[in-house]
Amino acid sequence: MKSFILDVLESKGVSVPREHLDELATRWQAIESMKRETEQALLDDYDIALRNIPGGDHIE
Repeated sequence: MKSFILDVLESKGVSVPREHLDELATRWQAIESMKRETEQALLDDYDIALRNIPGGDHIE
């Protein structure tokens, strides 16, 4: 896993100190887990609406 992370980051021009690899691997796995959960979720259950009301901070 760590060599994969190094390869991906180095291919993007990011150099990473070797002492940071353990933390990066932990975070990478957490992100992958969240990604899998999102892909499996019923997205209709997670609808979020955003409304922009110009001057809305002045509504009485």
